[in-house]
Amino acid sequence: MFGPGSQFNAFFNDPRWALAMVRATVLEAAHPQIGAALIENSTFVAHPWRRLRNTFLSMQRMFGADDHTRQREAARLNRMHARLSGTDAKMRPYDAMDPGARAWVVATLFESAVTMCRLSGQPLDQVTMEKLYAEFQAFLAAMGDQAGHLPPSLHEFWQYFDHVVEEELENTEALRIILYKLFDHLPAPPVLEGLPTVWAAGRALAGPVIGTITVASLPEAFRRRAGLPEIPGAQTLTQSAYLTVGLARFLPESWIQAEGLAGLLALSPDSDDPRAKTITAVRDGMKRAGALLRLITPLPEQPAPAPATAPQRSAAEFFREVLDQTGDGYLEWPDLAAMARELSGRLDLDEPQETRLYNAYADWWRELQSALDLDGDGRISEEEYAAGVPSLAGPALIRVAEVLFEATDTDGNGSIDADEYRTLFRTGFQRDTASTDGTHSHSAFVKDFLSFMSGRQRSTPYEPLLSEA
Repeated sequence: MFGPGSQFNAFFNDPRWALAMVRATVLEAAHPQIGAALIENSTFVAHPWRRLRNTFLSMQRMFGADDHTRQREAARLNRMHARLSGTDAKMRPYDAMDPGARAWVVATLFESAVTMCRLSGQPLDQVTMEKLYAEFQAFLAAMGDQAGHLPPSLHEFWQYFDHVVEEELENTEALRIILYKLFDHLPAPPVLEGLPTVWAAGRALAGPVIGTITVASLPEAFRRRAGLPEIPGAQTLTQSAYLTVGLARFLPESWIQAEGLAGLLALSPDSDDPRAKTITAVRDGMKRAGALLRLITPLPEQPAPAPATAPQRSAAEFFREVLDQTGDGYLEWPDLAAMARELSGRLDLDEPQETRLYNAYADWWRELQSALDLDGDGRISEEEYAAGVPSLAGPALIRVAEVLFEATDTDGNGSIDADEYRTLFRTGFQRDTASTDGTHSHSAFVKDFLSFMSGRQRSTPYEPLLSEA
């Protein structure tokens, strides 16, 4: 069911899969429970590229050939989902561990894979479709869900899918944000940071097209119920887009490896990755192209980001770029939980270490809420944060740094060597360690983390980890 011989593996590096995943995400967001969990806890608005990368890595682990890696990833996902519960705007409970919601996520991935082949003019035959469906059933089983949450046969699946589309999906807030905000205001991926004009020009064209394609590919019954617009020619545009993107399959295999492309999007220009030099040269050319665009087009002036070398930034910048992980304009527990989730995933922490990190962040949230939530509404506004910046680096934040130090110091010798530090910050290793003979002491590590997390100074390693999109 998994590994190189699987049907899913044949799709993994298919460029059409990117369009299919966007479509599947929209169908997931239209589910009331999943949509509520996304709005309350997800970083997909503020950090969509990071979420895309994490989703790709998770699916790679789950569908790979190594059973131990799959079990470890399934356990990590289950721990993450177990922390996501609450009530939506209509006071309906949601729980990311709900079997029906989890089954719907898998169902959207399978159905979107089938749809992408159909829209490309290459519909799957019955045998291939049966095999692919069995693989997605095995994926759900690997997560620990019992049989029956997905229908046992493909014939019954289509009845189930139609029922959910017609009876359960809604025009949720998460759906509206994806369709009407995210595509039009998509932040630049890390590799294109610092090129606002070039990115704005590309987004102005690509955003509406991707939105139109996605809406047109959704089931007609849902489009009618959700009141999504019918755009003339959208169906033809959608089929043409899938067909055109599908032609990329005939490029040399090394050009369309999904892993390489995902890594490239997340690559910071100052990374020590060998590809960074090439990226820097391309960026220089794109900056010149951006200057030309500003001369010949009416695009509004795009604010340039503060240079990464600037040691400090304003409280408002730090609040928006680092603390507000969910992008809703407030600091709440889900923002700090997202930080813990990102660090746990990057470090591939075991359950005890992951729990200690979450608990440390939870203590920090209680400390912040007590010190900064002046109006008692359970969240911290940008203004409340700016007024109480000195309160950020308290004992609880020190504990967060200590938990990270313990997780990074894998040999337990009380210091972090270059290899251990590189493992922590996989996107780059730019710190000058000459003064410490290539190692970082406990006190130096804690000091650096506190300086970054209190907004006092920028940090080359932490920026791509927690602030980039």
